[in-house]
Amino acid sequence: MRTTIIVLATAVGIVGAFPAQASSLGRPCTTAPQSQWLSVEALKAKTEAQGYKVQKAKIAKACGEIYALDPNNARTELFVDPTSGEIVAKE
Repeated sequence: MRTTIIVLATAVGIVGAFPAQASSLGRPCTTAPQSQWLSVEALKAKTEAQGYKVQKAKIAKACGEIYALDPNNARTELFVDPTSGEIVAKE
């Protein structure tokens, strides 16, 4: 019984040590109404035009979240303004 508790506690600790894949910027990238936002496809195209290779993209909490490879093939997460496609932060 004690071994089971230790194993479960260790597993919970390991899972909690890694951030969730869909991290958030913590603030909106825009206050514009959703009717003025670009589509996810348009945000991907604007990001690719800047030299990034987009792997996954979505809009969450008024911010475009784009998972991509930068021009040096390093993984990066970009936060973009959904009204313009402007990159406002990188992780």
